[in-house]
Order: sequence, then C-alpha cells, then structure tokens
Amino acid sequence: MSDPWSELENKLIIEDYFHMLEDELMGQTYNKAQHRRDLTPRLNNRSKASIEIKHQNISAALIDLGIPYIDGYKPMKNYQQKLPMLIMDFLRNNNRLFDLFSRDTEFTPNINPIVELLNCLEEPPKGLLSGSISSPKPATQTTIWNTPSFNYVAQEAQNSALGASGEEFVIEYERKRLNAIGMDNYISRIEQISETQGPWAGYDIRSIDKSKRDMFIEVKTTKYGKETPFYLTSNEKTFSENNNSNYYLYRLFNFRVKPGLFVLNGNITQHFQLKPIVYKCFDP
Repeated sequence: MSDPWSELENKLIIEDYFHMLEDELMGQTYNKAQHRRDLTPRLNNRSKASIEIKHQNISAALIDLGIPYIDGYKPMKNYQQKLPMLIMDFLRNNNRLFDLFSRDTEFTPNINPIVELLNCLEEPPKGLLSGSISSPKPATQTTIWNTPSFNYVAQEAQNSALGASGEEFVIEYERKRLNAIGMDNYISRIEQISETQGPWAGYDIRSIDKSKRDMFIEVKTTKYGKETPFYLTSNEKTFSENNNSNYYLYRLFNFRVKPGLFVLNGNITQHFQLKPIVYKCFDP
C-alpha cells in the first residue's frame, strides 16, 4: 500500500486538475497523459494508478460540492476528508474560476446534427443497476468545508434553454429509433408534452415502444459527465411511481460536443437515492 498523500501532494494535484478542468470548460484541447507525466516527479513518483484514483477522488468531491468535474475521471467516493477543504482553499485563491463555472452553467451549446444518432446510447453508471449511486460522505461536526455560495450543478439544471435543447435531441432520437425498427407510421405520435401540456404533466415527451405501448419520457440534460446528479420535482417523482412500466428516464450527458445518453425504465426511486434539499414551510 502506498503512503498517504501529503497535503502538498494534494495541493499540487488539485491545482493541475483545475488547469485541465478550465481548459475543458473553455473548449481547449489538453492531454491528460501529459499532465500526469509532468506531475509525477512532483508527487514523489507515485504510480499511474495512484494518480488516476486521486483524480477520481477529486471528481467525487467536486460533485459533493456542486461543482463540475472533468469528463473521463469517473468519481470515486472514498476520498480523504480533508480533500474538499483543500479544494475550497484553492478556489478561494483562484476565485475567477467561480465566474467560469457560473458562465458555463448558463451556456447552451449548438449541437451539430449527428448522423449516427442511435450510437449515442450508453450503459447507465455501474452503481445504478446493483442498487443506487452512493450518497455523499456525511460531514462531521468538526468538518468545515466552506462550500461555494452556489451549487453550479443545480444552477445548470435551471438552464431552460439547455433543457429545451435536450428535449429536441431526444425527439429526434425517438424518430430515428422508430424508423430503425420499422415503425415510421408511429413517428407522428411523438409529442413534446412539456410544450403541449406544460411542466405539471410530470414528464416531457410521449413516444411509443416496439410493443406499441406509450412511453412517458423524462429528459434530464447536462453538459457535464455521466455521474453528474440531477434534480427531480415532487410531481416528477410521483408520476414515475404511478407509471412504473411506462416511465423512462433519458439522461443526456456531455451535451457539449458529443452527447451521450443512458435510459432507465421504471420508478425512478428504484434506480437512485433521492435526497430532499428544499422544503416548503407554512403555518400548521
């Protein structure tokens, strides 16, 4: 087993991680392998695997802090308790990054037409089908993370233009899917419910499956990675519970250059842990 990471080593890899993340959010190319090679001598020549795991730990901590993470560094939750504090220390000293995160949440990319649209389908994150994505580590009473004043993942979820773009993408995906299985005559039955009925319907798009049964599709879109959390209204949750066999989550991710998609069928609480974060207060 390798020695525990020192505070200096953590600071060095956090700094390098954010250099890569900044390039990614600004649409600039960078080489992860070259970053690792340049960083290795400064990290007491730690192994490739050790550095990779630490990158994944940083991704997991960023998700818990409500901050975007680097695509390709799959979040790994078993991080050191001090890691979020070191991340926030770095960000306070480089607060221009907060402006970058905020601007990026409001940005809606123009997705070029994808010829092989059906090829964007991927498997769901591995943690889902065997249970649910693990929840964030609870902070102890002595833990002070000094978290950012705004949750950038939640802010992106409020980007209505991004949501509309994701729904348009899924409608085109459904057209291609029905065409591919010889059900062209059912394409006209695809309906953007969020537009024709409004958000209170509990889902976004009505389509049809290969058995000619209705599909009630909820679309959740992010420009960030596959493991990025998403937000669900009480109405959406109830609808998924009441329409178990016909309910589908279409999760669009990396919706920036080359979108990916995974699909889950059934009551959404069977696939994810749900954490209440907003409460309505009223006189009893």
